[in-house]
Amino acid sequence: MRRVGMILLVITVMLGSRGMARAQIDPGKVCRMDDGRLVFTLHLKWSEKEKQQLRELFDLDSTLVAAVYSGKTRIEAAGEIWTVAPAGPGIVELSKPLAAGVVTEPLPSDLFLLIDDWMDFEGSDQVSETVWGFNNLELRNAFVYTGSRAQFYLPGYEKAQSVFISGSFNGWSTSGTPMRRAGKGWIIDLELTPGKYAYKYIIDGRWTTDPVNRLRERGSAGAWNSVVYCTNHTFRLKGYEKARTVVVTGNFSGWNPRGVALEKGSGEWTLPVYLREGTYAYKFLVDGQWMTDPANPLERKDAQGYSNSFLEIGEPFLFTLHGFTDAQKVVLTGSFNHWDRNELVMEKTASGWRLPYVTAAGNYEYKFIVDGRWMTDPTNPFSTGHGDYENSFIALKANHIFELKGSAGAKSVILAGSFNGWNTDGYRMVRKGNSWKFPVRLQPGKYTYKFIVDGQWILDPANPLFEENEHGTGNSVLWIPAGK
Repeated sequence: MRRVGMILLVITVMLGSRGMARAQIDPGKVCRMDDGRLVFTLHLKWSEKEKQQLRELFDLDSTLVAAVYSGKTRIEAAGEIWTVAPAGPGIVELSKPLAAGVVTEPLPSDLFLLIDDWMDFEGSDQVSETVWGFNNLELRNAFVYTGSRAQFYLPGYEKAQSVFISGSFNGWSTSGTPMRRAGKGWIIDLELTPGKYAYKYIIDGRWTTDPVNRLRERGSAGAWNSVVYCTNHTFRLKGYEKARTVVVTGNFSGWNPRGVALEKGSGEWTLPVYLREGTYAYKFLVDGQWMTDPANPLERKDAQGYSNSFLEIGEPFLFTLHGFTDAQKVVLTGSFNHWDRNELVMEKTASGWRLPYVTAAGNYEYKFIVDGRWMTDPTNPFSTGHGDYENSFIALKANHIFELKGSAGAKSVILAGSFNGWNTDGYRMVRKGNSWKFPVRLQPGKYTYKFIVDGQWILDPANPLFEENEHGTGNSVLWIPAGK
């Protein structure tokens, strides 16, 4: 039989608003789960202020609390039967059977099933740090991307003996990708996935940026490289042929009101762009007037109540909240949408709430807002922070699991490292049998880390790689290879 768990997170502290001031009473000492019952420990000498804190913190009905202090031993409130029993001098316990909305905590045997939903060890690509981009070419056919085919065209240089293209797509090879002559220039076709690519031409041994590409950036060595985007979406607005300007802006560009101009064509305005996997809000500005996309039925309101069009790139992850079917409204919020309290309203089902949401691979914190009350995900054992600021944690397309074997008797194990700013209140590992685990998504590169076992910092005993730190105690070292 499954254990009912995380009750304090589900019903008590985590139901409080994130902005709520810390109560003087200790929630952990007031509420607990005991043998299938929800139990509150109340002091009969509490002041009216403390009673008010009790009602607000646990969302208890005022008549229920008043009945406890009137000496009743059996109370009916909101269709539920509560009992009151003495628990010591000046102390009583108020209890009821656990509500149907409370869900069970995953057993340790379920842990890997949960992690498996997040993992992507099958050659997952590196997550692009570039959120979006668009091309800016002086010559339209200098770069053309259709499907997965990218065609580069270098005009001129008819007297050159050889031209190679070198870039981030071929490991900056100097001789592996020769171009062929085509009319009055040079051309090559490459198979590329959507994304951002830096490149240069090598013309008779001389490195040259693309003379007809206005987009450039400095490489790691300080030299300038040309940049192109293999696009995966086209913003399109039909009609408005008399408009002078049409631009698009959204959360991908920080809602810059200048936006990016669409090009006027035959009966429509268009802008091909690259967008990283994720969910994006956007609007058009037609001669300075804001408007949603008339061809896109997906709209949501922002925190100010304005409607925005929404666009999803990639496969969604299904967020679910089991139970709480009596709730009127449940909102999903997290670091993936800047903790917006209104945007992601979940869909009610027979067994709870659901919302498919697309976001890039990475590490995220999130919560549910159930009828205005904030709470962590009761079926997710991974979390960060504590108290009112504890959030559920998810690593989408996780590519590494930190594991500490042994320490089965420890009360808590924290994972801290360069990937989370050495946060000592961050990644709480979850015990499964004789091991503690925590899945993450990390970019390729080097990371240092340690475990904090019941407050004691230790190196990873299973990892022979370490380096000294400023304290002389050393840090374990992890390398994430490219392509993982």
